[in-house]
Amino acid sequence: MRMPRTVAAAGGDVLLFDRLGSTNTTARDLAAAGRPVAVVAADAQTAGRGRLDHTWTSRPGESFTVSFVVRAPRAIATDERVNGWLQMIAGLASLDAIRAAVRDFGSGNLMLKWPNDLFCDGRKLGGILAEMVMPLAGSSVGPFAGGDVTLVFGIGINLAVPAGCLPTTQSTSLQLHYDISDNTDALRDAIAAGIIAGLRSRVAAFAADPQGQAARLLDETRRVCWTLGHGVEAHFTDGSTLRGEALALNADASLTIRTQDGNAHVVRTADVGVLA
Repeated sequence: MRMPRTVAAAGGDVLLFDRLGSTNTTARDLAAAGRPVAVVAADAQTAGRGRLDHTWTSRPGESFTVSFVVRAPRAIATDERVNGWLQMIAGLASLDAIRAAVRDFGSGNLMLKWPNDLFCDGRKLGGILAEMVMPLAGSSVGPFAGGDVTLVFGIGINLAVPAGCLPTTQSTSLQLHYDISDNTDALRDAIAAGIIAGLRSRVAAFAADPQGQAARLLDETRRVCWTLGHGVEAHFTDGSTLRGEALALNADASLTIRTQDGNAHVVRTADVGVLA
C-alpha cells in the first residue's frame, strides 16, 4: 500500500501496513512513547475499535482504516465547555476530504450523525473514534512540548464494500453512491491527505480562538447534522437509554433530546442511533 499524497500532506511520519490489529492502538502507543507519527493506515484491520467498545474490522481493499495524530493545548482539550468540538472537527474534516475526493465520481448527501458517524444518503458510511493521550508527569518534549496533549482520531470508512457484505442494513459504502470501482487505492490516499490537512488547520484555528471557532463550528455542524429533527435513541455506558427527538445542537457540542413527556435532556456522551 502506497499513499504518496498523504505522506506529502503529513510531511512524513506516516506508517502504512498491509494488515494491523488496530490503527488507533498503534497510533496511541507510539504517541504515548513520544514517537513522531501523524498517520497510521492499514489496508486491513483485524481488531479495530469504535465508541463504547464496538468493533470495526475490514478486508483488504474494501475500507478506509486510518488514524490521525494531532496536537492540541491541554487546557482546551480538557475544557468541557469547548472540547466536544474536537470530535466534530474530525467529522467536518472527513466530510470535506470525502467530498473533494469523490466530486468527479457522482453525488451523494454526505452528513454527520452526532457525535461520531459519517452518513451518506441516510445510511452509515463510517465512524470516528477519538482518544486523548495525556503527557507523562514531567514530560515537556516531543509531542508534549508546551503542555500539549495528543489527539488520535481513528476514522473508518466503507469504500468498496459490496451491499451484501455490509455489517448492517443501515450501512452503506462509497461504491454504492459513486463510481469508484477502479480508484480505491487513490481514493484512500486522497481522503487521508485531505483529512490530515483539514485536521491540522482546523485544530490550529480552534486552539487560537476556541470560543469564536466554537460558534462557527456550531453553525457549520448544524447544516450537516443528520441527527437533528429525527427520532433518536441514546445508549449510555451504564446501560441506560433515552428515546426522543434530537431537538438541538448546543454551544458546547452537546445534543438536546426531547422525550415524549416534553422534557429536554442534554446529552454529552452517548451512542445515539437515528430511529427509522
